[in-house]
Amino acid sequence: MSIHPGRPAPLGASRDGEGVNFALYSEHAERVELVLFDSPDDAGPSRTVALPERTGPVWHGRVPDAWPGQLYGYRVHGPYDPGRGHRFNPHKVLLDPYARALGRAPQWHDDLFGYRIGDPQEDLSFSEDDSVSHAPLGAVLDDDFDWRGDARPSIPWEETVIYETHVRGLTRQHPEVEERVRGTYLGLASEPVLDHLVRLGVTTVELLPVQAFVRDRSLVEKGLTNYWGYNPLAYFAPDPGYATQATRAVHEFKEMTRALHARGLEVIIDVVYNHTGEGSHLGPTLSFRGIDNASYYKLAEDPRYYMDYTGTGNTLDPANPFVLQLITDSLRYWVQELHVDGFRFDLAAALAREFYDVNMLSAFFKVIQQDPVLSRMKLIAEPWDVGEGGYQVGNFPAQWTEWNGKYRDTVRRFWRGDEGTLSEFATRAAGSSDLYARSGRRPWASINFVTAHDGFTLRDLVSYQRKHNEANQEDNRDGADDNHSVNCGAEGPSDDPKVEACRDTLQRSLLLTLLLSQGVPMLQGGDELSRSQQGNNNAYCQDNPVSWYPWELEPRAQHLLDFVRSAVAFRRAHPVFRRRTFLTGIPDDEGRRDTVWLRPEGREMQEKDWQNPRLRALAVLLDGSRIPDLDREGRRIEDDSFLVLFNTRARARRFVLPAPPEGGCWESAFSTSPEDLSGPRRHDPRSVLEVAARSVMVLRAVTG
Repeated sequence: MSIHPGRPAPLGASRDGEGVNFALYSEHAERVELVLFDSPDDAGPSRTVALPERTGPVWHGRVPDAWPGQLYGYRVHGPYDPGRGHRFNPHKVLLDPYARALGRAPQWHDDLFGYRIGDPQEDLSFSEDDSVSHAPLGAVLDDDFDWRGDARPSIPWEETVIYETHVRGLTRQHPEVEERVRGTYLGLASEPVLDHLVRLGVTTVELLPVQAFVRDRSLVEKGLTNYWGYNPLAYFAPDPGYATQATRAVHEFKEMTRALHARGLEVIIDVVYNHTGEGSHLGPTLSFRGIDNASYYKLAEDPRYYMDYTGTGNTLDPANPFVLQLITDSLRYWVQELHVDGFRFDLAAALAREFYDVNMLSAFFKVIQQDPVLSRMKLIAEPWDVGEGGYQVGNFPAQWTEWNGKYRDTVRRFWRGDEGTLSEFATRAAGSSDLYARSGRRPWASINFVTAHDGFTLRDLVSYQRKHNEANQEDNRDGADDNHSVNCGAEGPSDDPKVEACRDTLQRSLLLTLLLSQGVPMLQGGDELSRSQQGNNNAYCQDNPVSWYPWELEPRAQHLLDFVRSAVAFRRAHPVFRRRTFLTGIPDDEGRRDTVWLRPEGREMQEKDWQNPRLRALAVLLDGSRIPDLDREGRRIEDDSFLVLFNTRARARRFVLPAPPEGGCWESAFSTSPEDLSGPRRHDPRSVLEVAARSVMVLRAVTG
């Protein structure tokens, strides 16, 4: 077999018209061998050859007769010395961190571990068992694809409505999706699903992790799996488990993206650059650990162990320029080659830890800000990690948006009826200016959500006071204990009409609150279908009907779906609920204010009212003529004025209506109470309106 010197860039396996160039970063390696396979079922490689050149820390060589689809891995030679942070073991075949496609997923076996399983010395022992039959393999990619003039939707943040979903769960039970594509990228791209998303009114689909990930051995042995995918293995490769054929994963992902774009929908992917699926010091040697453990990971004071800011056993080290390059090269690849429109960064605070502390001026954020590709994408941070000082809500750079966990907790507590929540509820519903305004950010910096993949579904949030995670086989110890939830008088399923009516109303009230709040709303996929996880608030390992979306809807669920469609359309029709600037409540030259918060008696809230723990209802008046925003043509945006009435009490509450800003009267526009959904009715100023228990009513100002 011939191999030429090749080039040190680009990293990974790249075709050049005369073969394939292979380049691998390893600072501390002593020798690197390229291992080529003809089939994923082969028990051994067809060829093994040492990479002939090293340029700095990059090992490289070009194989003239390699072809698209060629399967490959590496054996990396160097010291096995965990006490110094080195875990080289040439008996382990390793996946290229730059692999564009996964040619074979890891198949669990003791030989995947760099040490001898069961040895009293644990990882200080050394395994000579060859992992060649079970190791993950990369595949040289044939990236030809007809994008057919694919055009990215250009949706401003203030017009964005996000739908967070799982590729598999969305379509696994959909009766109108062809059976062979259910649970796949192509299933998500099918007409019935696209029709649902468009009718729902969302603008942006946010996918749980789709970068190839590890199905944890401990879960597989229990008959479970890593359903969510937060255990990355290959940062460039779409996970083949969501393809109809593993070898078509890249092609089918592109088909999905193209189909979503054709219907005007953006695609954001959830990315996990804070750790890898190799776990703690007792985890397997699949890729990074065996290529250069001391370079890829943050090591503890005792280099045998890892700094763990993620709760997964390890943390990637973006302070290393080659690790930072890996992350940014991967991000650009997903944008330029797979056409995604943005990213949600899991445990993003970990990426700001150059050494130990979180630093928002770290190299990672500087690189993103100056990058001509990535700086233009939609960037969402999960603004925390599990380390000390890791909770960073409100502190990310200007071009970033953030999952607003404070919004979630406050809105849940408010609708549960907790005392002392009025003031913070008003702040969160108004866009959380306390978190974002001081740094010049806009209301859309706040990604508002009530539920997400991690935690109760919306249906369970109003049906369970306690988590019920027994199916995860961890003795119900996993998952959050405090969910700010309410069960309306019965734990779990109930045939009591009063209990069910309470739950239905609360679901609508939580959803409408979300959609009327300033900022960017995010809906959890399946909530619009009344999806329940049977009280499981950590269904990360449940690839079964617990997590799959229910599409055959009973009348009660169909009513909720219709409500959500109407509420999303209502938000999108009225810019007063999606302003580009923060509400201020400050009088203008005419003495009018963009917002006024009111007690139920109709008088303006005072400081003592905000501190009144017994006050469980309030109203907000939004003046649609006082929006200081301009449209794309430079014209001032105006809207109707609205009065929104919130009653979190378990019984009806009377509200005295103020006068509309421009005179006239009020007309009912929206309500979460079934008694108030019969159609518009007009109400004079100073009249008294009764708002049903646990409900929201929206009134529009009308004249004439």
